[in-house]
Amino acid sequence: MTERKGPQPGLPQPGPGILDINIYKAGASTVEGVENPAKLSSNETPLGPSPKAITAYHAAGASLERYPDSAATALRAAIAKEHDLDPDRIVVGAGSDELLQLIAHAYVGEGDDVIYTEHSFVVYRLVTKSNGANGIEVPEIDHRADVDKILASVTDKTRVVYLANPNNPTGTYLAASEIRRLHEGLPGNVLLVLDEAYAEYVHRDDYASAMELVHEGTNIVMTRTFSKIYGLAALRLGWAYCPQAIADVLNRIRGPFNTTAAAQAAGIEAIRDQAHVAKAVAHNDQWMRWLEQQLGGLRIDITPSVGNFILMHFADAEMAAKANQHLLSRGIILRAAPAPGLQHSLRLTIGLEEENRKVVEALSGFMAEFLGN
Repeated sequence: MTERKGPQPGLPQPGPGILDINIYKAGASTVEGVENPAKLSSNETPLGPSPKAITAYHAAGASLERYPDSAATALRAAIAKEHDLDPDRIVVGAGSDELLQLIAHAYVGEGDDVIYTEHSFVVYRLVTKSNGANGIEVPEIDHRADVDKILASVTDKTRVVYLANPNNPTGTYLAASEIRRLHEGLPGNVLLVLDEAYAEYVHRDDYASAMELVHEGTNIVMTRTFSKIYGLAALRLGWAYCPQAIADVLNRIRGPFNTTAAAQAAGIEAIRDQAHVAKAVAHNDQWMRWLEQQLGGLRIDITPSVGNFILMHFADAEMAAKANQHLLSRGIILRAAPAPGLQHSLRLTIGLEEENRKVVEALSGFMAEFLGN
């Protein structure tokens, strides 16, 4: 994070709220003195992308002099076919982060209110402040969003509600009935943005994507990403499914070539290769269960997760910091303090078998040493 600097007279001035933004700090990726650390800090898939996506990415290198398709026509068609959607209502962006920013840029102005929950994705705060709006942070219950609390926070100044389902970094989710109740409880001029970055990992009977609600509604948008289960984080690719009027607005303000030809080509093959996706889900299920059991045996509290990560809780921030240093000394990188108010927590991404076992071994040693003291 960087210290806020005030306006400097006589120089160009940024818009309201921008100087209140702390620069986003990504998960660490290196450990001094360690050649190949176990990087489990960014919720990346341990299986990597589909080999077919990699082949398509390399093939795109033969035409680097050509501009990409501004409309991402083939990619939108592939997404639409996989999910049975209207391609004209799909907007593609440079990661879902760009789409979240475009939504705020289009629908939020100075003095407006934007609602998000207390342990939510930090980008919601960033896009709110960058548009001069007020962030309304709604308390959670047991690290889970509460529909009644969200609805009670809505005023005539509210313009957008951002909600991740499942949520990062807690891994919790709201049932489809609760999402519908939230949507139905919002005024028609308040936009509900459902961030489903981890939806592909979820298989609970009471969970459903917001796609059906988008079909029915006029004030709801769903976003997805290729960075998680599809393994294309380096290419920055995401998409939104919108009511037609909102898709039209976002297409007017996005950059004309906001996604690259290589990203589009890789995304097409990634979403077509659902067999690879199924392998990633199976791997995640297996090692999620194993890690939950092992961490429970070590007396480390966790928040049950439906994503590809586990939020671990320690007695206080000091213990969490010591656990983090212990792991780093063994070449293991987790996400420390993954959201505001979680200084006592570490987020662990599900990794390869050897990485998962290495984490448990290291934490076992730490807990024995720490509790022994």
